[in-house]
Amino acid sequence: QVQLVESGGGLAQAGGSLRLSCAASGRTFNINAMVWYRQAPGKQRELVAEITSGGSTSYADSVKGRFTISRDNAKNTVYLQMNSLKPEDTAVYYCAAIHVAGNFWGQGTQVTVSS
Repeated sequence: QVQLVESGGGLAQAGGSLRLSCAASGRTFNINAMVWYRQAPGKQRELVAEITSGGSTSYADSVKGRFTISRDNAKNTVYLQMNSLKPEDTAVYYCAAIHVAGNFWGQGTQVTVSS
């Protein structure tokens, strides 16, 4: 019912920046929140940042002050601006929609940060 397509991943140097995008389509009007998760090799998936339909945001402690989640309602797109990247930010980043009908996931985008 909701399709999500992430983009913007790639390779960055430590201290650099990347911006991820997540474009939503389908029944987007019943989305309660949009969330970015990440999963590094051999580790569990972790929540990185969340933005609710009301615009409230929250972040994992590990990214506070470095990452910013935002959205463009006209484009049905959520962004994750990642600054001051660290090698430990290397992971596959997933966008998820918290919807009244359930949770929907994107395919993920790889972010690799070199030291």
